[in-house]
Amino acid sequence: MFTTERSPAPTPEQSEELEDGREVSGHVKWFDATRGFGFVVSDEIDGDILLHFSVLRDHGRRSVPEGAGMRVIAVEQERGFQAREVLDIDLSTAVAPREHHGASSAERADRVALVEEAGEFEEVEVKWFNRVRGYGFVNRMGDPDTDIFVHMETVRQADVPELLPGDQLLARIAEGNKGLTVVDLRDP
Repeated sequence: MFTTERSPAPTPEQSEELEDGREVSGHVKWFDATRGFGFVVSDEIDGDILLHFSVLRDHGRRSVPEGAGMRVIAVEQERGFQAREVLDIDLSTAVAPREHHGASSAERADRVALVEEAGEFEEVEVKWFNRVRGYGFVNRMGDPDTDIFVHMETVRQADVPELLPGDQLLARIAEGNKGLTVVDLRDP
């Protein structure tokens, strides 16, 4: 369910502060929760507006979905515009996550074989994970040099809501065609 979140109207003192930036409306082009930033696009200015997660705190958020409408105070920096403050977030325009249409029979067969070959659950730590790209990497505890691939489908099937760097989980790992891969995940 989408909602609209609004900040109170600016006071006269706050209106004077707006001179330090420009109030613009736009929508979220993309936002990577792992990296903590994304971009807003607006027809009102040239170029994208950098959106850092820290300006979302007043709205109780650490990320925003693609397509969400936003009203921000944008300030021009050396490398372009950056949102100094978020005034409104309209989630009604956000793009719904892509629907999963299922794996092919060959992919399901490969996955079944990998699950059968996987070892017991072991402790891992998230190195990074990008929901937009649909994959990331974890490392075995005590072995930060060996990257282990984790696919978005594995995360979905485990019903893990979010993977952030440093998160510790339990994983079953198998040797896939391209190296080590996580075939099952769960909370410790």
